[in-house]
Amino acid sequence: MKRLRLNSALRWWLCLLLPAAVAACSCGCGARGRGEEDYARLVNPFIGTAGGGNTFPGAVRPWGMVSTSPHTAPSAPSGYYHGQPFNYGFGMVHLSGTGCADLGSVIVAVSRGEIKTRPEEYRSAFSEEQAEPAYYSCLLQEPAVRVRTSATERCGIFEFVPLQDGEINIQIDAGRNLSRLGGGAIRLTRAGGIEGFNIGGGFCGENNRHQIFFSGEVNLQPAAAGVWRGEELLTANEANTEEEAVGGWLRIALRAGQPLMLRLGISYVSIANARENLRVEIPHWDFERVRRDGREAWQEQLSAVHIREGSEKERIKFYTALYHSLIHPGIISDVNGEYPLMGRSGTGCNRERARYSVFSLWDTYRTLHPLLTLLYPSRQSEIIKTMLDMYQESGFLPKWELAGNETYMMVGDGAVPVIADSYIKGIEDFDITTAWQAMTKAVFLRDGEEAPPVRAGYHELLKYQYIPFEQDTSTAWWVWGPVSTTQEYCLADWTLAQVAQKLGKSDAAAELLLRSGWYKNLFDPRLQLVRPHLKDGSWLEPFDPLATEGSGSWAGSGGPGFVEGNAWQYAWFAPHDVAGLIGLFGGPAPFSRKLQECFENGQFTINNEPDLAYPWLFTWLPGEESRAGRITAGLMANQFSTAPDGLPGNDDCGTISAWFVFAALGFYPACPAAPEYRLSLPLFAEAELKLDRRYWPGESFIIRSRGGDDRIELNGIPLAGCGLRHDQITAGGELAFNAMQEDDASRDQ
Repeated sequence: MKRLRLNSALRWWLCLLLPAAVAACSCGCGARGRGEEDYARLVNPFIGTAGGGNTFPGAVRPWGMVSTSPHTAPSAPSGYYHGQPFNYGFGMVHLSGTGCADLGSVIVAVSRGEIKTRPEEYRSAFSEEQAEPAYYSCLLQEPAVRVRTSATERCGIFEFVPLQDGEINIQIDAGRNLSRLGGGAIRLTRAGGIEGFNIGGGFCGENNRHQIFFSGEVNLQPAAAGVWRGEELLTANEANTEEEAVGGWLRIALRAGQPLMLRLGISYVSIANARENLRVEIPHWDFERVRRDGREAWQEQLSAVHIREGSEKERIKFYTALYHSLIHPGIISDVNGEYPLMGRSGTGCNRERARYSVFSLWDTYRTLHPLLTLLYPSRQSEIIKTMLDMYQESGFLPKWELAGNETYMMVGDGAVPVIADSYIKGIEDFDITTAWQAMTKAVFLRDGEEAPPVRAGYHELLKYQYIPFEQDTSTAWWVWGPVSTTQEYCLADWTLAQVAQKLGKSDAAAELLLRSGWYKNLFDPRLQLVRPHLKDGSWLEPFDPLATEGSGSWAGSGGPGFVEGNAWQYAWFAPHDVAGLIGLFGGPAPFSRKLQECFENGQFTINNEPDLAYPWLFTWLPGEESRAGRITAGLMANQFSTAPDGLPGNDDCGTISAWFVFAALGFYPACPAAPEYRLSLPLFAEAELKLDRRYWPGESFIIRSRGGDDRIELNGIPLAGCGLRHDQITAGGELAFNAMQEDDASRDQ
């Protein structure tokens, strides 16, 4: 028998070699070349649709505006929860992985007989679900109709095939969405035409409002048609209302097996633009063409990573994670370039590039945007330009933007690390002068000036060098979780300092670096945890470091002083200053012991964003590097699966999925604006990254694990330490993880 033996610095590869060896022996997938691989086949859109992942299984293109997806749980954030008994129709736009509901607007439902206007009345039992990238189908049992749907970037197409002769009703519910009964408008146009808008909003209880316009038609002449308002069927051909039900219906006679088609265009600007989007993107009735083009669009984007010699299960987990990482932010501009200005203050137009929406920045700055920066830099560049447009339109960068409105959800200043990280890593084709002004507008305040909502409480941070626990929650911009918010601002300021240094702004860099260290003021050396400070400098008493409630009035708000977490889960959140953090704990040994305790006592949570980089903190500790690989391998194996509940919690617009992508590749962006990744364990024996030559000098970067002499080699040269620079990846080449095998007879020598 043989066994693996690794030296103390490199035994962290142990978790790699056993699963990789098993995968290499049990799967024949590795022999296929990149051009032959069907990446879309390896995506399972049902992953994350149960267990709180809040993803949706419906049809969507990469970064698409439209997602035609079924509603089985009308109060769920995505409208869908796997295993529910009824279908309540199909929405045209959705959020993926959020903790609160919004969108789900323009609901298409199928019925027979008398028109019913309430979802509880037109719902149907369903079966035979199928989903793949840009495609979904199911059988609606009550009307006995098989539904198939696909999508372009801004439009959706449906095919309805009845199992029996008779008339069916196509109903468009324009008054409801997933967050509110907001009202809207409906109008019947030429034979088979229907258009209008829905009034959406109310994200996480906020007062954001937006209109989502639609224009569509069926391919067969209706036998009858009409509209409703409230629960009343009207004789008119149009209706509009606010905060009330409104919709329209088309009745068509069909033979069993005879397909009926519906195509719908969507716009956030106008009905005319929705009509134009439809004319340009689906000018035909060829369902299979839309489906095929959608699959090819996903195939192109998923091919950025080629996995060789992995098991089918692990490859499905990987490519589904990559798929979920490429949904948000999504396009909001129409084919003519028009889009709603930030704050819904008018209409803008840019025919040179796309405009984006859904910026869940507290989540996505940690994993998703670094992934886009590395593998999809042209898309990330457009996203940054959108953020700068939002600044010029509203005066501030987005915090949690949705459909052209700022919701002000979550804390910190997530736009800053997103822009800084991309700029430091080499995406420079945007106006850095404007970006610097935007990033620092809420940072360099005049004496006595209060911070704006995007940096709520920052003026208190400047005054006390921490944000005090005492907060007046009756004011509009009280600070949710002053400890967590202090830490977020310190990190954001550090990323700003990196930009300042690159721009030669030495005074600003020095000041920002000083501020970035103020997180230390909330560290209690006795408990070796962070905790709230009062204005007089004393610690908050009583204090329960395990508390997860009390920071706000809602469930899951976090322990007093914290955001969706507790003192344990925030104790190591200073990714910009790991050396300083180690010093606070008294050195590497006590730092390591406390961090190990965090994992052992169950306080680390993979679905709590501030914790995401914690496994890689062990790579800064000589002799403890192996723990990073063991932890990430265990998380990928035990917290992620191919089942509907295969995500460990909210995917948060792709944040957790992007974490899995990095973890599976064996390196992780532990700190934004630090052009370095920390190494752990690749999940696969070989992975190849396709690099964008418009931004990066290399063509591809290959990650391999193989037998050898206990070294990590970059292009054949041993790599010192556990860090890998961004430019070492983008230059192209090969990273090899090696491990030595020895006979048992020699193990005691």
